[in-house]
Amino acid sequence: MPAIKKTAWIDGHRLRLRQADVEDASFIFNLRQHPLRNQHMSATSPRPEDQIQWLERYALDNSQAYFVIEAKENPGHPPRAGGSQLLGTVRLYDARALSFCWGSWMLLPDAPPFTAIESALIVYRYALELGFRSAHFEVQQGNLAVCRFHENFGAVRVGEDAGQIQYTLDHERILESLHRYRRFLPAGIKRAPFIH
Repeated sequence: MPAIKKTAWIDGHRLRLRQADVEDASFIFNLRQHPLRNQHMSATSPRPEDQIQWLERYALDNSQAYFVIEAKENPGHPPRAGGSQLLGTVRLYDARALSFCWGSWMLLPDAPPFTAIESALIVYRYALELGFRSAHFEVQQGNLAVCRFHENFGAVRVGEDAGQIQYTLDHERILESLHRYRRFLPAGIKRAPFIH
């Protein structure tokens, strides 16, 4: 059975997904507290130190992979200390046989328009490389834009519970979407070795 594995980075066309660490705590905390972004996310602690502790625990957890989304080149924004503009986060977790879940997908309001589609394509490419064949995930009921996004990818609603809509996306639909949106990821992905 496939397993979720960590890697230091995954490069797409214009984006890099970089392994999140404690140095990203401030960015992640501020993103999760952003009033335009947190209304459809699970509640988080208002204490920055709790984000640091979560990232310390995450570093020891081999059941998930949590990434900061960076622009490889974005001249319209000031660079981060490492040379990249931070744009958001995304996480892979909850492996169930051949299906994986992804979420914690938050983007800055001023992220370039291609960020959502390319980051999703990178997630699906990476998951297929790990051996997964389908995805499952939840979206809050009021988050209509994200519901439309996933449904445009071919995701199917399979249930609702506690204000969450459950979706699945099968292997055929993943492949169709990777082909349909290939202009956003024309050369596929490159990645660092797995972290064991």
